[in-house]
Amino acid sequence: MSELAAAVALFLLLNLAAALVVVARGPGAADRMLAALLFGTTGVAMLMLSALALAQPPIVDVALVLALLAAIAGIAFARRSWRTPERTDA
Repeated sequence: MSELAAAVALFLLLNLAAALVVVARGPGAADRMLAALLFGTTGVAMLMLSALALAQPPIVDVALVLALLAAIAGIAFARRSWRTPERTDA
């Protein structure tokens, strides 16, 4: 199991490196936000994997909090991006 866990952890680390490139050179704010959400998802996966490999169930709680924070960040970005302009009747 530890060889498989190490291989999956390496794949997730490469996934984070690719997302970091997108954040650095992303053409727009939406691309950068999607990369940030990818950081959250990959972080959750890595924490779950480490909880399994180390037999430490409390790490799962940390992963769930990170997943919740990533979801809230995505919702906040969407609400801010798609805000309709206020009308001024003068």
